[in-house]
Parts: sequence; structure tokens; C-alpha cells
Amino acid sequence: MKKAITMGIVGSSLFNVAAHAQSSVTLYGVIDEGFNYTSNVATPTGGKHLYNLSSGVLQGSRFGFRGTEDLGSGLKAIFVLENGFDVNNGRLGQGGLLFGRQANVGLSSSKFGTVTLGRQYDSVVDYASPMAISHQWAGYIGAHPGDMDNFNNGQRTNNAIKYTSPKIGGITFGGLYSLGGIAGNVTQNQVWSLGASYAGAGLTAGVGYLNVRNANVGFFGSSSSTTLTSATANSTTPVISGFMSAHTYQVVGAGAAYTIGSATVGATYSYTQFAGLGDTATSGPNPSRYRGAADFNNAEVNFRYQVTPALLLGVAYDYTKGGSTATTAGSNAGATYHQGSIGADYLLSKRTDVYFIGVLQKASGTDSTNKPAVAAINGLTASTSDRQTALRIGIRHKF
Repeated sequence: MKKAITMGIVGSSLFNVAAHAQSSVTLYGVIDEGFNYTSNVATPTGGKHLYNLSSGVLQGSRFGFRGTEDLGSGLKAIFVLENGFDVNNGRLGQGGLLFGRQANVGLSSSKFGTVTLGRQYDSVVDYASPMAISHQWAGYIGAHPGDMDNFNNGQRTNNAIKYTSPKIGGITFGGLYSLGGIAGNVTQNQVWSLGASYAGAGLTAGVGYLNVRNANVGFFGSSSSTTLTSATANSTTPVISGFMSAHTYQVVGAGAAYTIGSATVGATYSYTQFAGLGDTATSGPNPSRYRGAADFNNAEVNFRYQVTPALLLGVAYDYTKGGSTATTAGSNAGATYHQGSIGADYLLSKRTDVYFIGVLQKASGTDSTNKPAVAAINGLTASTSDRQTALRIGIRHKF
């Protein structure tokens, strides 16, 4: 239950014309905590398995403020400030940023749509990713390997101008453009995206496109509170960390889900490309001497069933295939990842639920570091072998 704080209702009369404006600010949040088991993790004592508590797996732990001011004639001023944090130690999330999840302000019109400025989500996240299980019942450990396509919203977009249309016959569309902020180079670090979605008659579908220049610094490094350079890779997962020298990163994503009674079947597809590899001057390091482009195709199928109003069950399979990438000494044939997920979510009340997530991943081929691929469930320490299992029991409270 969200708690609304009414900030003021002001009435005035000037030249015998009455006017009023109403403002409100809503405080909201999520606290997500649980116990994890992860297999095949290298530990200081030489063990193979990790048992630990972690925060924000099913849904990122956060608190935020959402505000509106009625300006009249269907026009509103709006803002969102959203903080991420770790329940276990109280640290700020998103690299220590105070409002690292979202920070934006803008105008919203019931007729013409919404324009916002600030730190925001791209169009792939807005329109294509809601059909993926990471946005439903599997959290970030159920995301696609390395979150290579940003379907799990691992990266935010800074300095962004965003437009979202009103809903027209079940269709919503929009786009985003982020200024790179580099003097003398308009396109360096720029981000732009477009997307659209449809909802009606049991069907939900969406498509999005994302294009990022110099993504290692301007996108994968967007949650850093310090100034970044191209000398360091800002991704640590072996799935994609070796491709941070790409001049251009782009994603085409699509998803659809159809609900019949208590059952929903869904699917997503994404094509991800790291193009212009070898741009060490403005993008990132290139220890494997890659050139050309590296690409990934990902397909997910999922099913969920609402057993009772309080109990949800889910199952999914995800397939990721990396293409061949040229090096100065030959080529990298690419990696393949198979991933299966199961989940259960039980509501104790409207605001509190308990849940279980299980993920199993199998890797083969050669990963982005140009080494034999190891399993790397998203958000966890990569496996020491080609297999990895993650199990989680958690509790989530919303306020």
C-alpha cells in the first residue's frame, strides 16, 4: 500500500478569476531479502558452494518519491526520485548513487503524452522486457546470461530526454535520447532507443530498439559515482566483459504474453551486437584483440499459473547463442548457454509475500574472455565449471 502525503491545496483569486492547483507526493518502497545457495563458486577456503543472504533479488530493494502537480487543462508536472539500497549492510545501490534507480522530472498531458528529463529506463526495458521472467517471478538471477540485452534493466540511461505517448487503442509508443556530454563530439557516449507495446484481449506484446555509442563508459558504467575512462572494463561477467571495446552496442528486443484464465504463456527474443570492436581510445580495453562485431541471439519461453489468488507458480527455459568473433590471431567461435528456471510466489498479505526461485545454467564453447565458457548466472559469481545452480528463498515487503 502506497502512502500518499498531500503537500498542499492552494486556492487564490486574482482579477476575479479563481484558480487552484493540487500537489501530492507519494512515498513508496520495496524491501527484498533472502537466503541463497550457489554452486561451483570459488571460495578463499577452497570450497565449492556459497551460502549467503542477499538483498533485492526478486525486486530491487528501494525507496522513492513520486510527485505530481495539476497545472490544469489535463497537464501535470511530475517527478520520480528512486533510491536503491542493500538491506544487509545499508549501503547505497547502483554504485553508491543517492537516487541511482531513477531521477527525473517532466510534464504529462492526457492528450499528448509525457516528456521527462533525467536518469531513466530505455525503450527495450519499457516495452519488450516486461514479458521476461526476470520482471515477473524470477528476479535478476532468472535474467538472460550477463543481462546482455538489458532486459533486466541492469543499466540506466543518464542525461536522457524521454517521450511516452498516451494509450491509443491499446497501443503505447515512445523513445529516448541521451546526450553524450562530450565537448566537440556530439555522438560519443550517446544513447537512443525506440519502442511500442500493445495490451488488450488477453494479449500483451512489445518491441524495442536500443543503440549506445561507447557503451563501456556511457552505459555499462552508468552506475558509477566516479569519472570513468576506457582503460577499465565496466562489466565483470565473462559472458560479455571481453567485448567492452565495442564502439557501438545495440539491442533489438521483442516479447509477447497471452493469458487464458489462470494461465499465461510468454516468450521473448533479443538480438544483441557489440560492433566496432577494438575502439580502445574511447570505449574500453581489448585484451583478446577482437575486431569486427560480436553478436548474441537469445530466446526465452515461459509459463506461469495463478493456482489461487495468493499462489503463483512459474517455469521457463532460456537459450543463448553467441556468434563467431574475429581476433587478430584467428577467431572466437562463441559460447552457448542453456538456462532453466522455476519459481513460486505466495502472498501473505497485499504487501508481503514469500517466494522461491531456482535457476540451473549450462555453458559451452568460448566466452568473451576467449576462454572455455563457464556458467554465469546473472548477478552471481561465475562458476568454476560449465554448470551452476542457484536457489533462493526470500521475503518481500512493499510499502
